Amino acid sequence: MAKLISSVSPSSETFRANRQGMLDLLGQMEEIEGRTRAASERSRARFEKRHQLLPRDRVALLLDPGSPFIELSRLAGYGLDSKDLGQSVPGGGVIAGIGYVSGIRCMISASDSGIAAGALQPMGLDKQLRVQEIALENKLPYVQLVESAGANLMDYRVEDFIRGGNIFRNLARFSAAGLPVITVTHGSSTAGGAYQTGLSDYIIMVRGRTRAFLAGPPLLKAATGEIATEEELGGAEMHTGISGLGDYLAEDDREALGLARSILGNIDWLGQREPVRQHDEPAYDREELLGLMPMDHRQPVDMKEVIARLVDGSDFVEFGTRYGGATVCGNARIAGWPIGIITNNGPIDPDGAAKATHFIQACCQAGTPILYLNNTTGFLVGRSYEEAGAIKHGSKMIQAVTTATVPQFTIYCGASFGAGNYGMCGRGFHPRFCFSWPNAKTAVMGGEQAAGTMAVVQEARAERMGEPVDHDRLNAMKARITETFNRQMDAFYTSARLLDDGVIDPRDTRELMIELMQVAREADARQPRAIQFAVARP
Repeated sequence: MAKLISSVSPSSETFRANRQGMLDLLGQMEEIEGRTRAASERSRARFEKRHQLLPRDRVALLLDPGSPFIELSRLAGYGLDSKDLGQSVPGGGVIAGIGYVSGIRCMISASDSGIAAGALQPMGLDKQLRVQEIALENKLPYVQLVESAGANLMDYRVEDFIRGGNIFRNLARFSAAGLPVITVTHGSSTAGGAYQTGLSDYIIMVRGRTRAFLAGPPLLKAATGEIATEEELGGAEMHTGISGLGDYLAEDDREALGLARSILGNIDWLGQREPVRQHDEPAYDREELLGLMPMDHRQPVDMKEVIARLVDGSDFVEFGTRYGGATVCGNARIAGWPIGIITNNGPIDPDGAAKATHFIQACCQAGTPILYLNNTTGFLVGRSYEEAGAIKHGSKMIQAVTTATVPQFTIYCGASFGAGNYGMCGRGFHPRFCFSWPNAKTAVMGGEQAAGTMAVVQEARAERMGEPVDHDRLNAMKARITETFNRQMDAFYTSARLLDDGVIDPRDTRELMIELMQVAREADARQPRAIQFAVARP
């Protein structure tokens, strides 16, 4: 190759003039861009009074320290918001760019709520659509920091309303394309903009600050006459505890951004084939696993105590803590590998089933394997639960387990009764591996429950036939049914019939999972050379 020889003379008058002209333009650009930072900075006192961070401080705290950040379209809208170019504030009301969060390159879009309460500025819509296009084309996870007053109704344009639908369409496209959408709703997310939050895969809300509703109090009163506060309509506590829209509840902006970093750090986005070299052992002794589970499956136990003795550093990022609380979902690592965990602190209610469905699908999107720690007497029954959609939501959970595209591992730790066995990926749902602790019990229902059910049936039959109830015979039947169920639900009985892959010492669970996850990863990475025949002997 020929080496290029430069003929430019940096000392020439032309070169110096060009250089100065370029520096002047750069200075002009810096001054124009500086207006945006200055306009937002003027809101600092107001934000600090509300114990909030300014939007640029939020972005800085989200990003990995010292990592590069490519800020995009900083001059968006310049000259379109004012007839006087000297007064124009560019940026479109959005801070956007490509940066690293927990080691993962992401597209970040943050409402610049320090300016006009985050209301969409001229070209702000086009800027958001452009950064979404870049993220989709370059397969980048999408992180939103939302706090926006929405559209400016005083400058309403119907074309912006129509085209604005593309923002929400793109969020659905991200999710379907396997690109996680993580949203921190720092403040207002209203009207159509509520779907900016709602169409996310992981949603973090801030206590006392988040507001997400289709109609705020003024519109609600104008439309229906109903009077309600912003907190009642769409506060963080309501959405994380009642509606289920919010997955994580943070106390302030800092905690919310820390949660966003943890979410990205715990999903298996990179599909790494080797574990993280540096990882902590659980903070608690594995010997303590022997004393956590009661021998009577009817006694309650907090399964997070089990998780604390299985995962790296006992670090567990729980998903949807305040919604369907008896169904525990969350992200952790075992020997450096990301793992999603689902377990039970009681029966599964409709909210818990809906939450688990969401969590399973999010793990599939990120390629994160799932560990089911079975400890449930089944789905809750009763009129109120039927009305709440127990069958519908339970069916969705079973569908999610059935169609999951990541390795699934099942450990029977306690009870695994009824359809709870199905929703928790029992042997019939073909987990990659399925093991039992010695105390595990597996059955369609408890023995006493089965006996009581048949007793009611027999009493009703006798009443229909006009016959007296033979209580001695009834009691004998109940004892026989109870004995049959109790004998067949025993872990040794079920394992003898290959209804699991073996009974294990609880203390060996972590080491077993390390090996099983390695087996699954190797299988998923392996590409054997398939042939159209079996190799025949000569």
